Amino acid sequence: MANIEDVSHLLEVMKELRDPVKGCAWDLEQDHVSLIPYLEEESQELIEAIESKNSDNIKEELGDVLLQVIFHSQIALENKEFDFFDVVKNLKQKLIRRHPYVFDKSKKHTKEEQTAMWEKIKRAEKGG
Repeated sequence: MANIEDVSHLLEVMKELRDPVKGCAWDLEQDHVSLIPYLEEESQELIEAIESKNSDNIKEELGDVLLQVIFHSQIALENKEFDFFDVVKNLKQKLIRRHPYVFDKSKKHTKEEQTAMWEKIKRAEKGG
C-alpha cells in the first residue's frame, strides 16, 4: 500500500521530468492548455474502465488522472501559483465545508436534507 513517502517521491519524479536541464523535452513543452486533450482522454478512459467494472483498469486509469493533477500542479508551482499540497488542502476544506452534516455530529440529517444542504453550500460558493 502506498504512503505519504510514495506521494512525495511521485512529486519528485514529476519535478525531475520538468527539470529544465535534464528533464524530458516533451514534458517541458507542456502547459495547462496543451494538457487539456490528455486530461479529456484520461477522464474518458477512466469512465470506460468504470463502466467495464475492471478494477485493475480502474486503478490504472485513476493513476493516469492523478498524473494530470500532478502535472498541472507542477506547472503551477513553477509559475509560483500553487502546488500539489495546496490542491490537497483546498479539496480537504471543500469536502468538510460541503458536508457539515457529517463533520458536525450535533444533529442527524436525512438524505434529502443532506442533499439540500450540499446544493445550497455549493451555490453559495459559486456566488449564488
